[in-house]
This record gives sequence, structure tokens and C-alpha cells, in this order.
Amino acid sequence: MGKTLFDKIWEKHVVKHIPDGPDVLYIDRHLVHEVTSPQAFSALKAKGLKVFRPEKTFATCDHNVPTLGQDKPIADESSRRAVEQLAANTAENGITYFPLGDPGNGIVHVIGPEQGIVLCGQTVVCGDSHTATHGAFGNIAFGIGTSEVEMVMATQCLMQSKPGQVRITVNGRLAPDVTPKDVILYIISKLGTDGCTGCFVEYAGEVFSDMSMEGRMTVCNMSIEMGAKGGMVAPDETTFEYVAGRRFAPSGKELEEKIACWKTLKTDADAIFDKEYVFDAADIRPMVTYGTNPGMGVAVDGTIPDSAAGCDAATFDKALSYMGFRKGEPMTGKPVDYVFVGSCTNGRIEDFRAFAKAVGGRRKAEGVTVWLVPGSKEVERKIEEEGIGDALRAAGFQIRQPGCSACLAMNADKIPAGKYAVSTSNRNFEGRQGYGARTILAGPLVAAEAAVTGRIGIGKQ
Repeated sequence: MGKTLFDKIWEKHVVKHIPDGPDVLYIDRHLVHEVTSPQAFSALKAKGLKVFRPEKTFATCDHNVPTLGQDKPIADESSRRAVEQLAANTAENGITYFPLGDPGNGIVHVIGPEQGIVLCGQTVVCGDSHTATHGAFGNIAFGIGTSEVEMVMATQCLMQSKPGQVRITVNGRLAPDVTPKDVILYIISKLGTDGCTGCFVEYAGEVFSDMSMEGRMTVCNMSIEMGAKGGMVAPDETTFEYVAGRRFAPSGKELEEKIACWKTLKTDADAIFDKEYVFDAADIRPMVTYGTNPGMGVAVDGTIPDSAAGCDAATFDKALSYMGFRKGEPMTGKPVDYVFVGSCTNGRIEDFRAFAKAVGGRRKAEGVTVWLVPGSKEVERKIEEEGIGDALRAAGFQIRQPGCSACLAMNADKIPAGKYAVSTSNRNFEGRQGYGARTILAGPLVAAEAAVTGRIGIGKQ
């Protein structure tokens, strides 16, 4: 029987197999931010240890940082202490760190690929569930807890039981107004938030082969929202072109040798998955969520259904009550108060290009607060170099500074209670963007339409 892409990478990283137990897995890249690392660093220090292989670990601050005035001290005391502690811990352990203002700073899952830190065929971990993003490069990438962060720091290994595997195939051509975010929201709406629980998902088919690396990252990022441990796409020429020339990536003959190896990272024709799902690209429309989990999604021109995959009736009704919506209502035309474009899901340059193109010379709607937050300093730089910043400022928008921002309520960018926010981030749980906030997940094109009209909809593309 053939092997899957996941099998091939897993087997190359097993240091030791424990009979009737987990495998000891070697970790190629450990990404660190200010939220889940302090306890791990403290525990390591209490044991008289330092980070075992600091050259494999890279750190940035992103969750607690403000998106305005980053040249000034962070006003919130707890956030300031967290960022200062990260700087001290990384310096003490010889870890590469990208502080606020550094050209390499940004959201951890944006800068990893952007800087060439994350390559192909690797094991990648971080104390953050959306580490799945890095599976877009053909990696086994997943989030870990604080005790596991400490274990990787101390040993560069983790004990892991091999998970189940799912393949999701989408063939055909997407309509011009359908983005990668719509693809993954559609899949989650069909499978539910428990559709791939504990498994690794491989995305296959023409839609993903045709997709850019940034689009693949968006899809893999949200694998978590259907219960998966991670998601991955087999590396190809699109991947290799993206990696070449990046700061920490190999070059010259070394890169050629790496690519020759990476070309073998694909699922064998006779490999068997635990589950298989197949979808048609023609069925996918621009999507929005209407409830309080990412599986409660519907086409932007559709109506709120009577039920959602994997969601019981009581939970479904409670979600609609929280959102102030009713079954059978159309989503098109619903008013919004806030629009957030950013996060590790949709904070890359392609997202801002798409947003600016969809705005198309129109102006920001009166009464709508719009936060446009680049995922990194590199994205921020490109926004200005390409004239996107000037065009959007002329339309009444403000470009903020990099950070996780309104994806989660851990910084100053919080949505007020009762307000509706169209958000390009990954989660819409109660309180995710602020106490009582009502989050509608969408892609950058739907976000652009909301920003210029103040309502849910999709313009002509």
C-alpha cells in the first residue's frame, strides 16, 4: 500500500517509536510569541536548562501589541510586560527575535513563510492552534500547549500519537468572486466544526493546485475550525517559487538539492485515507457566517438555514439569538458596524490587493469603522510600495500597524458589545472579538463591499 504525504514526512521525523504508545517526533521549526512562551521559559529556567537548539526557534510579538503608536511604550501594563519578557527570554537563550518595528516583525504565522523560516517537508510547531497555516508548504504543522512548548525547547522533540488522515478534493474552476477564504468556509459549512476532529487533512485537486501560496495558507489556517489537527498541501512549483530568495531560505545549489527532495513529497496513487471528501468548485459562492462557530456559514446571497452540520438544535438557536438573526432571513443587505481586514488568515499582501481592487475607487461608508491591519512589516511595506496605501487613504481608510489586532480580544482593537463586525479572521465565537461582539467571518471581497456600503453583499468582480 502506498504512503500519503503525511506518512512520508512523519516517518522521516520519528526519533523513537514507543510500542503501544506515541512516537518521539523531531521538530524542525519552533515558532514562539509572547502569549504561550513565558511559562515554558520559566519552567526551563527553574530546571537549570536553556533552549537546546535555539537556531531552530524563532520568535515575534503579535497578540498583545497595539496597531497604532508602536514606536511608543505599550500602554497596557500586562501586554507591555509580556512583550518585554519575550525580549528578555529570547536574548537569554540566543533565539532570533523580531521585536516591534523590526522589518521582520509581524504575526507569527505570516512571518514564518515570509522570511523563509518555514520550508517544505518539515515538522513545525507553535503554542498557537493556527500553526496549521504552515501546512500549505507540505509540512506537518500543528499547535501545542505550554508544557509541550517547554518540551520542544528542552529537547527539540515531542511525543505524539500518529493521527488519522483525511483528504479533501476540490476540482473545477472557482468563479472570479470566490476567494480561498470562501473555499474553506464552504468546506467547513458542509463538514461542521467536528468534521475532521483530531485528523490531518490533505487538500487536493485542481482548486488547490491553481491556488497561490497565500491562498493555500488561508485554507490550511482554518483546518482547525473543522476540528482537524492540521492541514496540508503537497509542495509544487508554486511552492518552490515562493520559497526562493527569502531571507532564511536556502539558495543556489543547496536550494536545488532541497527542491529535488521536496518534489518527492506527494501522496502515492494507491495510498488510503481514513476519510475522503470531494467537492465541486462550481458549487462555491462567496461565503459569510451567520452564527457563533465557523461551520455556521452560507453563501452571501443565501438565507439563514434551519440547521448547521454538527450543530444541535439548542446550540443553533442560541447562536442565532446571540447574533440577533432569524432562520430564513437573507444575509445580503444586513448592516454592519465594523470591518476588520487582517489576521494570520487574511493579513497578507494578496488580501490587501484584493480588498483595494474591490473598493475600486469608492469611499468608505459613513458610520462604519474599518481596521486594515497588515499581517507583518513586510506586508505593510508592500502596501505602500504598490500604492495601495495611498489609494485606500484617499478613499477614507486608515492602514494600521502589524499585529493580531481584532482577531481576538487581547489588545486594544476590540469590537463593542452588540456591534456587528465583518472580519477576515478565523473565529466567530461569542466574545472572540470583544465581550458581546457579533462576528461575521468573510473573505476580503465581502469585507470590501461592507466597508464601502455598510452592508453585507458582494460587488461585481
